[in-house]
Amino acid sequence: MNSKVVASAAEALSDVKDGAQIMIGGFGLVGQPDDLVDALTELGTKDLTLVMNGAGTTPGRTVSRLLENGQVRKMICSFPRSVDCNLFSKLHAAGKIELELVPQGTLAERIRAAGAGIGAFFTPTGAGTLLAEGKETREYNGVQQILELPIHADVALVQAWTADPIGNLTYRGTGRNFNPVMAAAAKVTVVQASRMAGIGELDPEEVVTPGIYVNRIVHAPVLVPTF
Repeated sequence: MNSKVVASAAEALSDVKDGAQIMIGGFGLVGQPDDLVDALTELGTKDLTLVMNGAGTTPGRTVSRLLENGQVRKMICSFPRSVDCNLFSKLHAAGKIELELVPQGTLAERIRAAGAGIGAFFTPTGAGTLLAEGKETREYNGVQQILELPIHADVALVQAWTADPIGNLTYRGTGRNFNPVMAAAAKVTVVQASRMAGIGELDPEEVVTPGIYVNRIVHAPVLVPTF
């Protein structure tokens, strides 16, 4: 079996093109693949569309650096502003970045639908609000619902707790948030793994993402987990 482990985050992302749609796992900084995001920043890739839960939570760090550098064209997210950082709000108000606001549950389900091969689904979330404008609506069981489409990505950046060389992944605690669904929804999935296991060492009952979804792995050791 060929190993999917690469030497560095920069190598793992070296072929990401300008204009790519990138999914970034995590909930705030919890379970976010910081090393991969930093590498993307250093590579200078631009005109990106980012799909993630928030829009950068800490000035000068990770996703906020991508925004500060003007590398992001559009955000598809649920929480474009945080208590700690309103950088995105300023950029959006100035017309420097686009926003597609998606309710959190709908965001997770649209990503999951992409990985599961689901063409579309109806949900009551957002019906009767501005979020329903331009979307098909139907009534089911007396409840108005709107049609939502899957979200696919060119690349998914995922944080895992443990990976083996062929890409089987486990997650720890709240790191198991958007990471598993994003891993299945992209053309190329790049994983930042805190620990590496040998082939056959992972208990199959613990594997959440099977290696078939994973293309590249970067080992980024974490001695004291923060998630």
